[in-house]
Amino acid sequence: MAHHSPESSSDSVSSAGSAGSSRTSSDDTKSPPTSLPSTSYHTPSSPRPIAPPPRPPPRTKVSVQTSLASSSSLASASTSSPTPPPLPARKAAPTPVDDHSPRALPSRHQSLFEPDTQSRGEPFTSSQSQERKQFGSHLPPPMRTIALGDKLPPPRRQTSESGTSSESEEEDEDVRMKVDLLPDTSRASRRPPTVDCHTYPEHAIHVPAYTASVATCGTTVAVVSHHHLRIYDLSMAESPIWNLDSKNGDFGIKVKDFKMTSVEFRPATSPENRGAFIWIGTKDGHLIEFDVRSGKVTAFRPVIHAHTVTHMFRYGQSMVTCDDTGKVLVSSPPDGADLDLATVIPRVVRIAEKQEFAVLLAGQLWTSTREPSGGGTVPGTSRGPYVRVYNVFVPGSVGRSLLPTEHLGAVTSGTILPCHPGHVYLGHEGGHVSIWSISDSDGAPQCVEIVKVSVSDILSLAGVNTRLWVGTRKGTIEALDVSSKPWTVTNNWTAHQKLPVLRISVDTWSMEKLDRLVVTSIGRDERLRFWDGLLGIDWIEQELLKREAEFSTFRQMTALIVSWNVDSNKPDALTGTAENIEFLTDVLQSMDRPDFIVFGFQELIDLESRKMAAKTVLLGGKNKSADGSISQKVSTSYKKWFDRLLLAVRVAMPADEPYACIHTENLVGLFSSSFVKASEKQSLKNAALTTVKRGMGGRYGNKGGIISRFIVDDTSVCFINCHLAAGQSHVRQRNADAAAIVEDKSLLPDTAPIDDLVSYVNGGDGSMVLDHELVFINGDMNYRIDQRREAVIAAVKAGDFEHLLVHDQLKKEMKFNRAFRLRTFSEGPLHFAPTYKYDPRTDEYDTSEKSRTPAWCDRVLWRSLHPERVEQVHYKRWEANISDHRPISAGFRFQVKSVRHDQRVRVKAEVKEQWKEVQRRLLSEAKRYYIEQKMI
Repeated sequence: MAHHSPESSSDSVSSAGSAGSSRTSSDDTKSPPTSLPSTSYHTPSSPRPIAPPPRPPPRTKVSVQTSLASSSSLASASTSSPTPPPLPARKAAPTPVDDHSPRALPSRHQSLFEPDTQSRGEPFTSSQSQERKQFGSHLPPPMRTIALGDKLPPPRRQTSESGTSSESEEEDEDVRMKVDLLPDTSRASRRPPTVDCHTYPEHAIHVPAYTASVATCGTTVAVVSHHHLRIYDLSMAESPIWNLDSKNGDFGIKVKDFKMTSVEFRPATSPENRGAFIWIGTKDGHLIEFDVRSGKVTAFRPVIHAHTVTHMFRYGQSMVTCDDTGKVLVSSPPDGADLDLATVIPRVVRIAEKQEFAVLLAGQLWTSTREPSGGGTVPGTSRGPYVRVYNVFVPGSVGRSLLPTEHLGAVTSGTILPCHPGHVYLGHEGGHVSIWSISDSDGAPQCVEIVKVSVSDILSLAGVNTRLWVGTRKGTIEALDVSSKPWTVTNNWTAHQKLPVLRISVDTWSMEKLDRLVVTSIGRDERLRFWDGLLGIDWIEQELLKREAEFSTFRQMTALIVSWNVDSNKPDALTGTAENIEFLTDVLQSMDRPDFIVFGFQELIDLESRKMAAKTVLLGGKNKSADGSISQKVSTSYKKWFDRLLLAVRVAMPADEPYACIHTENLVGLFSSSFVKASEKQSLKNAALTTVKRGMGGRYGNKGGIISRFIVDDTSVCFINCHLAAGQSHVRQRNADAAAIVEDKSLLPDTAPIDDLVSYVNGGDGSMVLDHELVFINGDMNYRIDQRREAVIAAVKAGDFEHLLVHDQLKKEMKFNRAFRLRTFSEGPLHFAPTYKYDPRTDEYDTSEKSRTPAWCDRVLWRSLHPERVEQVHYKRWEANISDHRPISAGFRFQVKSVRHDQRVRVKAEVKEQWKEVQRRLLSEAKRYYIEQKMI
């Protein structure tokens, strides 16, 4: 870039103006489309104009006239926007410019060879103004220029309705939109379905991640990795019964120092030989048959593949082996005989090479790859990946290349569900499952559906009985019921210490060897785990719940819940009207001596005040006293409200029935305080508190929830005070906030043995909200009414609440959105007017510039494992008017249980005997299916 001195400023401007005039005339007459304007530079050492270097040729075949025309159209489009950016006033005459003023940015349409007069603080001339009018009546908006290595400026932020940044809502929109599509987990059991059919545990079996291959048959486990073969028999010992190393020549064959890459048990016609022989594939293409009883090699076929054997499958009496060059060998024995590796002549089938995924389903080989060179995606389109299907048991058949109905991640796993044998389920990176119909008459599989089941990748799949088992990156296994839409998660347990579940497979021979349907999983923690494929432990627990009255006694308790968005008001603002002055007394006396009193307030501080929010974040929640009272360091608003509530409870309740505070917590604007009768405090145990932040992508607590938990007798009770995302149209964000709160796992878990956790449900330990038998949730949920403001106000004045409830967002989500996480909650009838939004200290709905539509933002919901044990006494609003919300309260009667553990043990023993009969029937049905599929 040329540098200009102040002395040459006027000359440069004149020169630029003349250049602009000459360019305009030449474009209309003699200059070719690609010619450049005549522009000159002045420097201190050269007073005369110097022609600039020639401009490089354009990259695209577009003429200057076309480029200028398009630029002009863009400028015209920008000027037609509703709110054009402010522009400086332009003057025809030159005006002096202060040298110390900030340098203006160059116009986005300025040529690289024109002098940057504006960036040097030089005035515009009339000729410049005339020249630039060709781009429209206004200049285009300025454009920031950022040099290489400069730090990028922060993005422009919009302000949401609550006065906080909406950046988090925008950045998490994709994730939040997907939450509603995920399977319902609200009733999922977290109890691991362990098996007890092995004499020794499997924890000592080491499976190197990504390099090992594993095969199981009853109590026998074969693990190959690099040069090592280890055979385990869990009926004899937890250490390997055979441990061979090819480097040491332990196999007794001529070839040494080979690496093993795959293993599978060979089929056998006689029961005594089933699970006795394994086939091993090597990196050099060898196939080895090994007798696990004698520890000897019984057959060896060197270099039968010539390349790495990557996959090995058993199908009926046949074996199928694949290598990474696309060579498939199908080895089948004569009828009635066992397969002999030494003498069999395999049939060769060619498939696409480098297929990372391969599985044999319903007699067809399904393959796929992520590599473009291997045909992983469709060039020039957004669809993929390719799925190739080969009927390897039909000589001369041609493979089919299939595409899903939309673009998905790479295929990682595949399976068939016994309850849906006409469909193949493929797992993909990105959390999708594609469903393919294989029952068409022409034999070509068709992609019929794509289901989103996880926000992360699906790494493994297995069809087990009536459930689709899914392995995730977080180390959990989910069992999905696919019979309804959306799918339902019936079981969800931690299998591999929060590390990826790399493989799930069904040991079909376990039904014959162990009288169990055993499922194996391998994780990134390099451990092998065994699971009960029939989920018998859940069947037993469900039967115990049906007979709970046989070993439990019950008593009735009451609770009063008060919820209010106070709009940053302090308690001393409760003045003026009688409704304000007597509010706390009236609401506390709305129930006769409730056993529990729970206050849940929102916006105790001004969420638009950064200073107040920062003070709450830094000081809130610290140094609480042992009795649950609030810290002296916390904001004055929290302290004043706590003191006022404490005084109100003391005054409103009878003197002979004192109350004690058991929980107090705050989270930015949220504030919760719980009281219990002093006479009942001794019956409480395992109390815990936690908070869930949902603002700014979970980094800020302006939105979120406070969760409190305790156990009374043998019933777990959970209270939630929440404030969900604001905005008339932000239903998905509210749904995502609600899901994050009820699925949060940060509560302190119970340390009792799992068999003694009778207070929790669904196999939980109390670390999640949905582990509790009783859950109450209150707060400013911000769900709105999808109607015009005038129509809503007219209906409110007419008392026609039923008409408005049809359009209430929360009611619609609970009725129509089967993936809604609050769908299993209940709510009492709404017989009161919408509680939001009022002009403070008036009875008029919002008359500000925004004129928000009235809505039932403030709600109280509940959920119980036994709905018949909970009764709502009242559900009403109050007329304290210092805030833009009206307070609400809800009263409840509910039953709590006390378990007689000795009687429960007796009933459980009876239920286990009943399960044995059910298990035999299910195993018979499963065995019949696997025989039809030629998996045994």
